[in-house]
Amino acid sequence: MARARGKVPAHARHKKVIKAAKGYYGRRKNTFRTAQSAVMKAGQYAYVGRKVKKRAFRSLWIQRINAAVREIDPNTNYSTFINGITKAGIQIDRKVLSDLAIKEPAAFKAVFDKAMAAIA
Repeated sequence: MARARGKVPAHARHKKVIKAAKGYYGRRKNTFRTAQSAVMKAGQYAYVGRKVKKRAFRSLWIQRINAAVREIDPNTNYSTFINGITKAGIQIDRKVLSDLAIKEPAAFKAVFDKAMAAIA
C-alpha cells in the first residue's frame, strides 16, 4: 500500500491558522510559523479577557451602587448599604441593584429605605 503524505491535511491546518491571523500586522498574518504563535497568544489573551471582563463589570456595578447610595444619603456608603440589604434578607444581586439605581431611582430608594431600617 502506498504511503499517505500529509500535504492536504497540513495545508488545511495552515489555512485555518492563517485565516485566524487575518488582520494581524506584518508577517504575523501570512507566515505560518509566526501566525501560529500569534494566534495561540491571542487565544490566551481572549481566555484571560473573559475572566477579567466579569471582574470589571462587578466593579462597575459596585461603583454605580455606591454613587446612588451617596446621592440618597451622603453619610452612607456602599458597604453599609450591602450590610443593610443582607440583614433585611433582600436577595438582589449587584447587577440588578445597579440597573435599578440608573433606571428606577424610586425603586432603588425603596430598597435603600428597607436596608437602612434593617440596620437601625
